[in-house]
Amino acid sequence: MSVDARIESLRAKHAQLETAIEVASHRPLPDTAHITDLKRQKLKVKEELESIHG
Repeated sequence: MSVDARIESLRAKHAQLETAIEVASHRPLPDTAHITDLKRQKLKVKEELESIHG
């Protein structure tokens, strides 16, 4: 996989996680453990993007 393709893949994953966090947060009884897990995943993706960009 090229670097550009990896970056696009990570950006898409980051956006999907952001959407999932928004949806989970607006439920009547939000599952905080699930939201925390999603946020951790999003942070890992962000850190990987930053490491690629240098």
